[in-house]
Amino acid sequence: FILVHLATLGVIWVGFSWFAFWTAVFLYVIRMFAITGFYHRYFSHRNFKTSRAMQFIFAFIGTSSAQRSPLWWAAHHRKHHVHSDTERDPHSPRLSGFVWSHTLWFLSDKNFDTDLSRIKDFAKFPELRWLDRFDIVPPVILGVALFGLGMFLEAYYPQLGTTGGQLLIWGMFISTVILYHATYTINSLCHKFGSRRYETKDDSKNNFWLALLTLGEGWHNNHHYFPGTVKQGFKWWEIDITYYILKTMSFVGLVWDLQPLPDRIKKEL
Repeated sequence: FILVHLATLGVIWVGFSWFAFWTAVFLYVIRMFAITGFYHRYFSHRNFKTSRAMQFIFAFIGTSSAQRSPLWWAAHHRKHHVHSDTERDPHSPRLSGFVWSHTLWFLSDKNFDTDLSRIKDFAKFPELRWLDRFDIVPPVILGVALFGLGMFLEAYYPQLGTTGGQLLIWGMFISTVILYHATYTINSLCHKFGSRRYETKDDSKNNFWLALLTLGEGWHNNHHYFPGTVKQGFKWWEIDITYYILKTMSFVGLVWDLQPLPDRIKKEL
């Protein structure tokens, strides 16, 4: 975690190119979607169904974000919902402060292990258990692939102005660090700043700006009120890019059985 942050300083030596910049943006968006759409709405809450192949593809992409495996992530998130903002919550800013809820909980030894008893429904898949055991593999593969691609482009398409080192720094390290902190804001800032539509037992809040940054996860108070729906933006103006992507995927059969917002909640709006 610390080394990934320090590696971003390499930008001083590798410089900038638009190709490297847009690679970083693309990898931010696709990996953020893997976290929000699959780690969160699929593995944690089972808000939709998909094939075993698609399940593994996005599990692998999500693991390349260096936020541990989907089994680890979902097990801790399920615990968070059961004990939100209580002493048993893994990352409550109310009880443990901002820094703990934002990053330190993720680095703590007591939260290192995966509690498979909380994620039995997905722990039955050996490929997901393999990812849980070897969660360093996808980020390493991504880093090597970016470096190799950069070297290839430097040799054959020099007009793009990129190199192996530059594509590695921008596509892997800068993109990953921004992804880290964008994801972590939901645990920290979305329990401190924003509006509350529902009087839930925790401190969850809705935050428009964080919803934009995290593809829809900022509608956190909505989500804690009813985590059973795939849609976290309950009103038409509550932008939820993750939901839009999942809905589009459902049109071509990549995902299905998206859990809707119940009529009783729609009537409350």
